[in-house]
Amino acid sequence: MARMKEFTALSQPREPAGSVPEDTGPDRLQADCARCFGLCCVAPAFSASADFAIDKPAGQPCPNLQPGFRCGIHDDLRRRGFRGCAVYDCFGAGQRVSQVTFGGRDWRQAPYAAQQMFEVFAVMRQLHELLWYLGEALNSRRAGPLHDELKLAIEATERMAGRGAEALLELDLRVHRDKAGALLRRASQLMRAGVPGQKANHAGADLAGARLRGASLRGASLNGACLIGADLTGADLRAADLAGADFRDADLSGADLTGSIFLVQSQLDAAKGDASTKLPPSRTRPAHWPP
Repeated sequence: MARMKEFTALSQPREPAGSVPEDTGPDRLQADCARCFGLCCVAPAFSASADFAIDKPAGQPCPNLQPGFRCGIHDDLRRRGFRGCAVYDCFGAGQRVSQVTFGGRDWRQAPYAAQQMFEVFAVMRQLHELLWYLGEALNSRRAGPLHDELKLAIEATERMAGRGAEALLELDLRVHRDKAGALLRRASQLMRAGVPGQKANHAGADLAGARLRGASLRGASLNGACLIGADLTGADLRAADLAGADFRDADLSGADLTGSIFLVQSQLDAAKGDASTKLPPSRTRPAHWPP
């Protein structure tokens, strides 16, 4: 009950909320580039690396951004050295900031609001990502004992996301994220409880380049684990908690991820795999994986 009161208090707006988005279904947490002003192509900074072909300061438009806010090389991002763009997911924050928080005013037509818009986008993305994870837990029957708390956490997060630009920039998300993170960890335990036996705990582990071919990781916690370049071919990842795991260049060929929890599509897009990789029905096999 104490935990529920925490989220109830957070759900009360401390100042007038902003506009409420017209669409309140799950699609609102999916990027809709046609309704966004290319915020992910302008707001963040990136450095020349394996993920980006060039250096770009924060707030400066990428040279590939077209006048209509579309990427000029979108269909060829990987070959042109922009793999980081190909796997980026704003969880729908871009269109919400563009169309709701700023009411359809774009940063080119209203340059005085540009910097504020870019800063708000960074906050909104955190809130939308949190909403996605909370929604995944709420959709799990195994997490049923926590459904009331999850609903309150979602309500609190939505109220924050619905505030105006200035109020969004005044938010201190750390406390809210910590409480929601603790709730999600409890949900993860319930969601993995059906897996028999002791479950491995690799939460936050540095497993970059690890040789995990054929590893039994069923029901394991890989929450926040670094798996860059790891060999996970043929690994059993059924019912594993994959929240925030970094799968860049990890080899998932032949791995079984059916029933895995908190698996974001962008994690698969950043990894390697093949036709024998088993995925949850709600996830799509990346186009760059061999058939």
